[in-house]
Amino acid sequence: MADKKTLILGATPDASRYAYLAANKLVRYGHSIVNVGIKKGEVAGVEIEKPEAIHNDIDTITLYIGTRNQPPLYDYILDTNPQRIIFNPGTENPELERLANERGIDTQYACTLVMLSTGQY
Repeated sequence: MADKKTLILGATPDASRYAYLAANKLVRYGHSIVNVGIKKGEVAGVEIEKPEAIHNDIDTITLYIGTRNQPPLYDYILDTNPQRIIFNPGTENPELERLANERGIDTQYACTLVMLSTGQY
């Protein structure tokens, strides 16, 4: 399986959160990750960084940040120019989906954890 470098937007060191579980599962499945969030710490051995530096080598952005908190991050997300954006449950956003699609970025309403478990990632 090819490495699909994944930016986890909404990364957190809180082990009870889905973003934490996804980070660890992505690494276990052989994908490199970039953790981006507002919390300090690390997940799956990777430091959490602020949404500032644009990464130009991202295959997938997986969203773990609520819809109402996404608009200030639109430029960051779109300038990263990933191949796809996964809107995990609770992050659905038709406006961001439209903006991404206009730039040729694939969007999916799905669950990263389920996609990994079922081989659809």
